[in-house]
Amino acid sequence: MELESFYNTFHRWLINRGPVYAFGIIVLLVGFWVISFIRARLLQRLSNRKVNSSLQPFILSLCITGMYVLLIISVLNIVGFELTLINTVIGAFGVAAGLALSGTLQNFAGGVLILLLKPFSITDSIKAQGQEGTVTSIQLFYTVLLTADNKTVIIPNGKLFNEVIVNITREHKRRLDFELKLGYAADIDKVKDIINNIIKSTPEVLTEPITRVGVSALENDGMRFIINVWVEPANYLTTKISLQERIVKELSAAGVKLPGTGDPSGAELIQALVNRTNR
Repeated sequence: MELESFYNTFHRWLINRGPVYAFGIIVLLVGFWVISFIRARLLQRLSNRKVNSSLQPFILSLCITGMYVLLIISVLNIVGFELTLINTVIGAFGVAAGLALSGTLQNFAGGVLILLLKPFSITDSIKAQGQEGTVTSIQLFYTVLLTADNKTVIIPNGKLFNEVIVNITREHKRRLDFELKLGYAADIDKVKDIINNIIKSTPEVLTEPITRVGVSALENDGMRFIINVWVEPANYLTTKISLQERIVKELSAAGVKLPGTGDPSGAELIQALVNRTNR
């Protein structure tokens, strides 16, 4: 009797719910095959588009995991499984995890945006967060810089992406600016000729854009010469030191008096001109 009752119950369930469960299983198997196909195509597409190698596994894992979750939820809905409790638990867990990992998630989001938008690349020299150095590594949570004095600086990507980033090497040339202060007794044309000859004989200085040398300001104690030249970023500091040393030496050798070597101050010259005019 019990066996007959069980058989009748199972028979009714099989007729009423069997097709639904069979359809759910078919959807699940087809879904697995579709996800596998999409995975292979997506991996190929990411490689063809030359997406950063650090970002490829994350994008692939995120997309595939999301599709698996949607597939399982769809199958459960098809077979009539109640999802209200599961949705509540998942929602509560998501809120708690988001609050606990807010800083980490911010760094993670910053890393993804850096890898996608590429404000800088590995080997670029940048200034950010009060630090300057060469980018040696871009991770999902942080970026590593190597400074000129061989210090390793690790910057969280959340802070890095939300602040100003100065990319020094992206344009492949950098303007080198420095000033030279001379007394009013100096011959302007002579000084410009000496400086221009030094610049022309310096191979690290680029011919384009053009060099600029001239008087930038007149002050009581002298006049300021400004020198603007263009160099490759890697040669910036070396060229600056070399040019400044050669300019000082050759101006001194040419008899141009530099500050602190006994040249009359601008104030004395101006006063002399005023006295001469009042006579």
